Amino acid sequence: MHHHGYLWTGPKVRFDQEALRRPPYPEPPPAGSKPELIERYREVAAEFPTSDLPPLETAYWLIKPRSLIRGTWDEAKEAEAWLGERLAEYAHRFASGTDRDAAHLALLVNSAAERLDGGTDVSLGFYLERPSYLSLALVTCSPNRSKPELACPIP
Repeated sequence: MHHHGYLWTGPKVRFDQEALRRPPYPEPPPAGSKPELIERYREVAAEFPTSDLPPLETAYWLIKPRSLIRGTWDEAKEAEAWLGERLAEYAHRFASGTDRDAAHLALLVNSAAERLDGGTDVSLGFYLERPSYLSLALVTCSPNRSKPELACPIP
């Protein structure tokens, strides 16, 4: 088992494009469906696997381009350290004072380590100024607990 780290930051309005953050339905719309429904399905089917937007279900990071992986670690402690470093790096930009609190951030990092040791993914999100959004994810791989059918992006 190992862990991949992902980071996305960008405009909140882009993050809110939920249709591009969920995988397309396994079956396309039936024949005779409204043209806009068919077009929307095609758009999501083409963009979801290649988009850098964080997926609604954390495990789906595994089907995104390998270039989005910010780090890979065999040990949960290493992934935990990366997460702690990213939180420290962005904390001054968090919109909420509570989110900037060092004790709160330490609790998040410690909790992440426990979840990773148990084979569970970790996903955190924070509002930043201007309104922007920061998404951090640690995804367990080989296999992923919630989506074992998803292959590891790094052979």
